[in-house]
Amino acid sequence: MANTKHASDRVTKSIRLIARIWSIPVIVYALVLVVGYTVNWITTGVADPYAVENYPFIENLSPIFMLLAILGLGIAWRKEKLGGIINLFFCCLAIIPIFLIRWPITQNIYNIIPFILIIIVAFPGILFLIYWWRSKKRIIPQNSA
Repeated sequence: MANTKHASDRVTKSIRLIARIWSIPVIVYALVLVVGYTVNWITTGVADPYAVENYPFIENLSPIFMLLAILGLGIAWRKEKLGGIINLFFCCLAIIPIFLIRWPITQNIYNIIPFILIIIVAFPGILFLIYWWRSKKRIIPQNSA
């Protein structure tokens, strides 16, 4: 009876290591922001005292989708496929169209900064999916002695 074992070559392990190392500062930065706004909301009653009133709802979608994309990175530590798909969905399919419609790059050179942030958050998701694909693709049968 042949046992199957996932082959873990160096490149596949390196891809996972890079994805995890890259996702740590992204997750920590998001946690610091969420904790900061939460503490400010608890102590003062307002999450952001400098927020402008009566702004369009589309302004709220980008930070919410970015937070969900970062949540996908946290999920990817345990389930690479699910976390990578969540991350890429919210980064690429949800945030980029909002940015392109609301703040076109041709309008101002500084409008490219949110796209750079999307790349920083989406790259580990891509690496987690590559790791998942490579680790599931390489199954080596072992002969039992």
